Amino acid sequence: MMIYKGRGALGNPQPRFLKPAIEAVDDGWYREEVPDSIATQVRPEAARSIITRNDSPDIPFEQSINPYRGCEHGCPYCYARPSHAYMDLSPGIDFETKIFYKADAARLLEEELGARGYVPKPITIGANTDPYQPVERELRVTRSLLEVLERTRHPLSLITKGTLILRDLDLLRSLAREQLVQVFVSITSLDAALKRTLEPRAASPQARLRVVRELAAAGVPTGVLVAPIIPAVNDCELEDIVAAVAAHGAMRAGYVLLRLPHELKALFRAWLDEHLPDRAEHVMALIRAAREGRENDPRFGSRMIGSGAWAQLLRDRFTLACKRHGLSMGRMRDLSSEHFRAPARGGQISLPL
Repeated sequence: MMIYKGRGALGNPQPRFLKPAIEAVDDGWYREEVPDSIATQVRPEAARSIITRNDSPDIPFEQSINPYRGCEHGCPYCYARPSHAYMDLSPGIDFETKIFYKADAARLLEEELGARGYVPKPITIGANTDPYQPVERELRVTRSLLEVLERTRHPLSLITKGTLILRDLDLLRSLAREQLVQVFVSITSLDAALKRTLEPRAASPQARLRVVRELAAAGVPTGVLVAPIIPAVNDCELEDIVAAVAAHGAMRAGYVLLRLPHELKALFRAWLDEHLPDRAEHVMALIRAAREGRENDPRFGSRMIGSGAWAQLLRDRFTLACKRHGLSMGRMRDLSSEHFRAPARGGQISLPL
């Protein structure tokens, strides 16, 4: 396995839909020097639509937008990694070094919001990959979407572990005045050393707490996702995280138990073997205990929170911690759709007469 500086994955497994495989064989004649770092490649993606819809009972929203495919934060636990297989790319290093962006996102969004019969329902931005990952600083795709949603007074929620969201406080304040926005900051650990290997290019824990504080101070309803909770890795921090986010102004909290779909099982196990070898098998045993003997349970109703005694103990601990610190539980609050003004052709707002 090769460890690249600032990267989370320890390999680049073949994507599951790509059948041909090339295996390197060392014949003793020549060995190319392997670099210890790898650059990020960013490419536009020609999308035909921008809003994704779902009817999953486990997901508290019907509409979502993901401005980016792939994520430079490099978290080895990310459940979105297997989606890179749809591009015939690996869920490993490819996922965090080959980033695609929706170059025409704002125009597509205006077209969809202005379509005849469109019914405004809250849109979640960042449910799959982070809308405020490093490339957003230059590309401003997320910013362009927020500008459309702010202009049309459309309700939305944001999920991020990036500090760049504070750049967009002007838009978020405007939306918050009419109950049109909520933000969830993802905080996995307060341990800076653990964060460096678990989320190599994401903001530090203290920086994320500062984001919570500044958003709350600006009047933007802010919650926290303790996600994912990983048995014997960060579950011991649950109560401390809840206490910290409450002290910084969060009003709501939710959690998700680690999910390991498709290729993610092997990628995460490789991370454990490299960084926590003394407890790797214990971690996996606890995961299987919370997933009815499997390493992943895709069933509705249990895939987000698990089942069994350990999962129930986790739910009880989280409930008690939130109650102790006055936090509402869950991932959504009511957002208003009554202020929506559909854009007309050409991007202008259609005003009610």
